[in-house]
Amino acid sequence: MMLEKLVERKEQLERELQEYIEKRDQLNRAAREFADKRDELNRTVRELLVKAKELKAKRDELNAKAKEIKQKRNEVHKKIDVLYRELDTLRRNLDRGGRPLGEIEKEIRRLEFKQQTAVLTIDKERALVERIAKLRRELEERKEQLEKHEEFRRLITEIRELKDKARELHQQMMALVEEADEYHAEMSKTFAKIDEMRKLADEMHEKFVESKKEADRAHAEIMKIRKDLKDLDKVIKALKSKLAKSKEEREKEELMRRAREIYEMFKRGEKIETEDLLLLQRAGLI
Repeated sequence: MMLEKLVERKEQLERELQEYIEKRDQLNRAAREFADKRDELNRTVRELLVKAKELKAKRDELNAKAKEIKQKRNEVHKKIDVLYRELDTLRRNLDRGGRPLGEIEKEIRRLEFKQQTAVLTIDKERALVERIAKLRRELEERKEQLEKHEEFRRLITEIRELKDKARELHQQMMALVEEADEYHAEMSKTFAKIDEMRKLADEMHEKFVESKKEADRAHAEIMKIRKDLKDLDKVIKALKSKLAKSKEEREKEELMRRAREIYEMFKRGEKIETEDLLLLQRAGLI
């Protein structure tokens, strides 16, 4: 029967409608969760960016200080070079008539190398050791003589003080460089974390967009099914109305047929019941 088929179709559409509503709501919930995760990751990225900028600023500050100290150290080295040239000039002037100290030191290094590498007899090695010892004594004596000179002592003292200053500045510089390297390493780790968080945030956004699209498609199906149900309801109501009208007409026809039979019985003088009279009245025959 057409009406039964239409009612079955309506029930099927109502089941499909409920399924799509549940699917849409589930997708919308998933989309909100993905959006919340994305927003949380983006907040973390912003916080990490602030931290990375602070680390970079601190690293740059330390590197700038290290650079300043390095320049100071280099200036000290230049002063030391100048004093060494003055010392060499003074030494040459004081060493006139004797062997330059540089030559003595050079010969000692040559003999020590020979002692370490050459194969020598005991006598030759003993003679070599004595020669080295003699040269060392000569070198020490010459240095002692030079150190008795007031200008020489002043230059040596100043050079030593400047070397101590240079070492101190170098240590300060290296400490700053090491600390700057620590900040740089931490900054690099932070930027790596930022890249990781951004990648995850992008993935969450893609999932959000896809879930929202799927939810919108489900919603479109819901609207379509609701329209189909509305149209189907109209058809079912019209068909029911038509069927109800047809039934009424059939009942009316049956009433008239029965009424005519009773009326004929009445005209023939046959006995009729009260209910028969009421039926004739309903049919409009009396």
